[in-house]
Amino acid sequence: MFKIMIVEDDQTISGLIADNLKKWQFEPVVVTDFNAVFDDFLQEKPHLVLLDINLPVFDGYYWVQKIREVSKVPVIFISSRNTNMDMVMAMNMGADDFLNKPFAMEVLIAKINALLRRTYNYADQGTDVLEHNGLMLNLKNGMAQVNDNEINLSKNEYKLLQILMRQHGQIVSRSRLLKDLWQDERFVDDNTLTVNINRLRKKIEEAGLKDYIQTKVGQGYIVP
Repeated sequence: MFKIMIVEDDQTISGLIADNLKKWQFEPVVVTDFNAVFDDFLQEKPHLVLLDINLPVFDGYYWVQKIREVSKVPVIFISSRNTNMDMVMAMNMGADDFLNKPFAMEVLIAKINALLRRTYNYADQGTDVLEHNGLMLNLKNGMAQVNDNEINLSKNEYKLLQILMRQHGQIVSRSRLLKDLWQDERFVDDNTLTVNINRLRKKIEEAGLKDYIQTKVGQGYIVP
């Protein structure tokens, strides 16, 4: 589950964002001590930060600079300050995106999903091979391998395995897998994902690895 840190001093707004993040199966972390934003960041290790510009004590520009000293974590500025200069400053100081208040929650969620996909699903593309717990996935030819046993994967099986391996140790929700594999999951039978997961499991097990992909009932799937 991705952890999203919310640095927003308006409790109504931060509460609304947190509630919507939970609906999308994110884990929100709401900052309440604005003297300790950086300390909270180091302790919580979020996957993405939502950061207001106008804050008590120090502004968002200060905090994004502190974060950038130690991390490349995605940062989205959310602010009522919407001049071109504010946006330019935000990007120059290390923000990845900028959203003006007031905003539609759907737009915020879309921006979060896009940034998380870019940052984590397709991270480490400098390497041609993913390896975890005895399974190797070749990103050039789409083949998987356990010891000397090669596994032929369909296009969707390859995508599923790549996402789950990149997120190993984290539960990946069914809705997220549906979105990543089929752009508009409304037109995809939910059973299609189950069929693909089961086929992938069977192929990995036949190659010699049992229980490589585990089901978390009501949550999704995980490669431990």
